[in-house]
Amino acid sequence: MRKRIVDAIAIVVVTVIAIAVSLWLTPMQSVQAVGQTVRVGAAPPSTSWSGPGQVELFGRQLDTTIDFPGPIRPRLELTNLELSGELADLVGPAGDDAARKQAQDELQNALVDGWKRYLIIQVLIVAAVSLLLMGAVVGWQRRSAASSIIVVVIGVVVAAAANVGAVVVTASNAAEQLRAISSIESLVGAATVPGALPANPPPAAAGHVVVIGDSTAAGIGNPPLRDPTSQDTACERTSGAFAVALGRASNWKVTNMACSSATIRAGLLGEQERGGQTLPPQLPAALDAGPAAIIISIGANDVGWSHMIGLCAALPDCGGKASDAYFNQQLETFARDYLVLLTRLRALPNPPTVIINTYYDPLPGGSDCVADLGITDDKIAILHGWLDAMNKVLEQGADAASFPTAKPSFDGHGLCSPDPFVQSIKGNAPLHPTTAGGLAIALADQAALIKAGVK
Repeated sequence: MRKRIVDAIAIVVVTVIAIAVSLWLTPMQSVQAVGQTVRVGAAPPSTSWSGPGQVELFGRQLDTTIDFPGPIRPRLELTNLELSGELADLVGPAGDDAARKQAQDELQNALVDGWKRYLIIQVLIVAAVSLLLMGAVVGWQRRSAASSIIVVVIGVVVAAAANVGAVVVTASNAAEQLRAISSIESLVGAATVPGALPANPPPAAAGHVVVIGDSTAAGIGNPPLRDPTSQDTACERTSGAFAVALGRASNWKVTNMACSSATIRAGLLGEQERGGQTLPPQLPAALDAGPAAIIISIGANDVGWSHMIGLCAALPDCGGKASDAYFNQQLETFARDYLVLLTRLRALPNPPTVIINTYYDPLPGGSDCVADLGITDDKIAILHGWLDAMNKVLEQGADAASFPTAKPSFDGHGLCSPDPFVQSIKGNAPLHPTTAGGLAIALADQAALIKAGVK
């Protein structure tokens, strides 16, 4: 009787270990759909009986908005996502329902196939691991050959049965949820962003560059434009904007459509309320101008970057769990919206050259001049971490879409330097670029445009 109890305990322990090891060892399965490579596997087991899966996008680990049954849910990796023109079948053109349905079926079938292959391999690994462990147990007990075979077979069968009940049955139900994914955007739970891009934008005009984006691109806080339009005034566009410097330093005609406070949802793809006006979405307006290139400066407002700097200065626990969680939540929403923006651009027929700007560091070289405001070197290190995370999303998304990036550097010209490229804390627009800072950004964009072959 005592031996049977020991055997039962050993079988239970082996079963638990085999299932845990299998979930760790089973390789993610690569599938091809609509020109993409997506890796499918399992997220870490959950204690709840239903909930979201996981998806990795532009270096961020996100929860899916789709709930899956069971404690074992899909994990999807999109780190090598290629935002190719084949995505046009998923997002446009309007009315091409047959092509869209075919692309959706291809994506759904590929995801389900990858998930099923993952589960088959996981079952085989459970059997192999339980066989090895049970063999080790009976070897340690020095049983007879016949007794050892019986115990090993029972152990493997119990482990396989438990795995089928605890993992395979519940996980296989996730296939239906995977069939609800109709696009790359819905896979990551990207929200529908208002507005549509022109289906057939006019031909590119050689030498015309349009800048769209936020207050960094608008150049707020610098000297005003000569003869500004009502939109210029509402958006706080100035003569110190990098678009103005780029036009002066090159033969390109540069149009600045950027607007202070713009985000992807309210500014680039959707209307924006600013200065008592309802402003049209920047990206459709830029495309209607038929530019040879579009420069995009976006993300700071989407993640609440200015708010995070103020929060870090005010709170003694800057970088604590609460502020870090808030920033990461904002960054995840931005990654989803950024995917929508990039996908829309890649789905355009004959799109213009697109340059994605990353953000400069306003505080390189120490914190002496802002120490009395509560911004210490430790806090600057935390701000640098947040800034790097935002720029990583921008860079990885641009790489996925095959768009060049421009990376302006303010090294040696930070806020506390003798010759700062950012406005002072007491300036019109604290930490925003000065006219000299705008020129530094313009030179980075000029180099990116020349490298991209923009005429």
